Amino acid sequence: MRWKLLSSGDKATYALIFESGDEVVETMKTFANEHSLKASSFKAVGAFSEAMLGYFDYTIKDYKKIPVNEQVEVLSLIGDVALYGDESQVHIHVVLGRENGNAIGGHLLQAKVHPTLEVILEESPSYLQKRMDEETGLALIVID
Repeated sequence: MRWKLLSSGDKATYALIFESGDEVVETMKTFANEHSLKASSFKAVGAFSEAMLGYFDYTIKDYKKIPVNEQVEVLSLIGDVALYGDESQVHIHVVLGRENGNAIGGHLLQAKVHPTLEVILEESPSYLQKRMDEETGLALIVID
Protein backbone atom coordinates (compact mmCIF):
# COMPACT_ATOMS: atom_id res chain seq x y z
CA MET A 1 0.00 0.00 0.00
CA ARG A 2 1.13 3.49 -0.83
CA TRP A 3 -0.20 6.56 0.99
CA LYS A 4 -0.10 10.33 0.79
CA LEU A 5 -1.01 13.01 3.33
CA LEU A 6 -3.47 15.29 1.51
CA SER A 7 -4.01 17.81 4.31
CA SER A 8 -2.74 18.20 7.85
CA GLY A 9 -3.67 20.17 10.94
CA ASP A 10 -6.65 19.48 13.17
CA LYS A 11 -8.24 17.24 10.57
CA ALA A 12 -5.68 15.27 8.55
CA THR A 13 -6.77 13.58 5.33
CA TYR A 14 -4.91 10.67 3.75
CA ALA A 15 -5.15 8.87 0.41
CA LEU A 16 -4.32 5.16 0.79
CA ILE A 17 -3.76 3.30 -2.46
CA PHE A 18 -3.77 -0.49 -2.19
CA GLU A 19 -2.23 -2.63 -4.91
CA SER A 20 -2.92 -6.16 -6.16
CA GLY A 21 -2.38 -8.74 -3.45
CA ASP A 22 -2.59 -6.31 -0.51
CA GLU A 23 -4.71 -7.53 2.42
CA VAL A 24 -7.09 -4.77 3.45
CA VAL A 25 -8.10 -5.23 7.10
CA GLU A 26 -4.67 -5.92 8.62
CA THR A 27 -3.03 -3.22 6.47
CA MET A 28 -5.62 -0.65 7.57
CA LYS A 29 -5.10 -1.65 11.21
CA THR A 30 -1.31 -1.37 10.85
CA PHE A 31 -1.61 2.06 9.20
CA ALA A 32 -4.00 3.29 11.92
CA ASN A 33 -1.63 2.19 14.70
CA GLU A 34 1.52 3.51 12.99
CA HIS A 35 -0.15 6.91 12.59
CA SER A 36 -1.76 6.87 16.07
CA LEU A 37 -5.26 7.36 14.65
CA LYS A 38 -7.84 7.78 17.40
CA ALA A 39 -11.03 8.91 15.62
CA SER A 40 -11.19 8.57 11.87
CA SER A 41 -13.60 7.68 9.13
CA PHE A 42 -12.88 6.36 5.67
CA LYS A 43 -14.51 5.39 2.40
CA ALA A 44 -13.19 3.50 -0.60
CA VAL A 45 -13.84 2.04 -4.04
CA GLY A 46 -11.91 -0.58 -6.00
CA ALA A 47 -11.96 -4.34 -6.44
CA PHE A 48 -11.11 -7.59 -4.64
CA SER A 49 -10.04 -10.98 -5.93
CA GLU A 50 -11.47 -12.61 -2.78
CA ALA A 51 -12.96 -11.60 0.55
CA MET A 52 -14.40 -12.92 3.79
CA LEU A 53 -17.47 -11.09 5.01
CA GLY A 54 -19.20 -11.46 8.33
CA TYR A 55 -22.79 -11.26 9.46
CA PHE A 56 -23.08 -10.65 13.21
CA ASP A 57 -25.41 -13.25 14.67
CA TYR A 58 -26.64 -11.83 17.94
CA THR A 59 -27.82 -15.23 19.20
CA ILE A 60 -24.26 -16.65 19.16
CA LYS A 61 -22.51 -13.27 19.65
CA ASP A 62 -20.14 -13.96 16.77
CA TYR A 63 -19.80 -13.42 13.05
CA LYS A 64 -21.11 -15.99 10.61
CA LYS A 65 -18.53 -16.09 7.83
CA ILE A 66 -19.52 -15.46 4.22
CA PRO A 67 -16.73 -16.40 1.78
CA VAL A 68 -16.49 -14.51 -1.50
CA ASN A 69 -14.22 -16.52 -3.81
CA GLU A 70 -14.47 -14.48 -6.98
CA GLN A 71 -13.44 -11.16 -8.51
CA VAL A 72 -15.79 -8.43 -7.24
CA GLU A 73 -16.13 -4.67 -7.49
CA VAL A 74 -16.05 -2.70 -4.24
CA LEU A 75 -19.22 -0.67 -4.71
CA SER A 76 -19.00 0.89 -1.26
CA LEU A 77 -16.56 0.49 1.60
CA ILE A 78 -17.01 2.59 4.73
CA GLY A 79 -15.55 2.40 8.18
CA ASP A 80 -14.13 4.03 11.24
CA VAL A 81 -11.12 3.94 13.52
CA ALA A 82 -11.42 4.19 17.30
CA LEU A 83 -9.28 3.27 20.27
CA TYR A 84 -9.75 -0.04 22.03
CA GLY A 85 -7.47 0.23 25.02
CA ASP A 86 -4.30 1.81 23.63
CA GLU A 87 -4.67 0.29 20.17
CA SER A 88 -6.35 1.69 17.07
CA GLN A 89 -9.13 -0.61 15.88
CA VAL A 90 -10.76 -0.51 12.45
CA HIS A 91 -14.40 -1.36 11.74
CA ILE A 92 -15.24 -1.87 8.07
CA HIS A 93 -18.46 -2.60 6.19
CA VAL A 94 -18.55 -3.27 2.46
CA VAL A 95 -20.95 -3.82 -0.44
CA LEU A 96 -19.49 -5.91 -3.26
CA GLY A 97 -20.79 -6.22 -6.81
CA ARG A 98 -20.64 -9.54 -8.62
CA GLU A 99 -20.20 -10.07 -12.38
CA ASN A 100 -23.93 -10.69 -12.82
CA GLY A 101 -24.84 -7.40 -11.12
CA ASN A 102 -25.90 -8.92 -7.80
CA ALA A 103 -24.52 -7.41 -4.63
CA ILE A 104 -23.39 -8.91 -1.33
CA GLY A 105 -22.36 -7.07 1.78
CA GLY A 106 -21.42 -7.25 5.40
CA HIS A 107 -18.67 -6.70 7.91
CA LEU A 108 -15.27 -6.99 6.20
CA LEU A 109 -13.16 -9.62 7.98
CA GLN A 110 -10.47 -9.86 5.30
CA ALA A 111 -9.97 -9.17 1.61
CA LYS A 112 -7.32 -9.34 -1.06
CA VAL A 113 -7.13 -6.37 -3.45
CA HIS A 114 -7.10 -6.80 -7.21
CA PRO A 115 -6.25 -4.56 -9.00
CA THR A 116 -6.62 -1.54 -6.67
CA LEU A 117 -8.46 -0.06 -3.71
CA GLU A 118 -8.59 3.73 -3.30
CA VAL A 119 -9.24 4.86 0.27
CA ILE A 120 -9.80 8.41 1.53
CA LEU A 121 -9.33 8.57 5.30
CA GLU A 122 -10.20 11.63 7.40
CA GLU A 123 -8.91 12.01 10.92
CA SER A 124 -10.75 13.92 13.64
CA PRO A 125 -8.93 16.18 16.13
CA SER A 126 -10.53 14.25 19.00
CA TYR A 127 -10.64 10.57 19.89
CA LEU A 128 -13.19 7.78 20.22
CA GLN A 129 -12.92 4.97 22.75
CA LYS A 130 -14.34 1.47 22.46
CA ARG A 131 -15.23 -0.77 25.38
CA MET A 132 -16.42 -4.34 25.53
CA ASP A 133 -20.21 -4.51 25.66
CA GLU A 134 -21.16 -7.56 27.73
CA GLU A 135 -24.63 -7.85 26.19
CA THR A 136 -23.41 -8.15 22.59
CA GLY A 137 -19.82 -9.35 23.10
CA LEU A 138 -18.61 -6.56 20.81
CA ALA A 139 -16.19 -3.69 21.37
CA LEU A 140 -18.50 -0.69 20.87
CA ILE A 141 -17.78 3.04 20.77
CA VAL A 142 -18.78 4.77 24.01
CA ILE A 143 -19.38 8.48 24.32
CA ASP A 144 -18.91 9.76 27.85
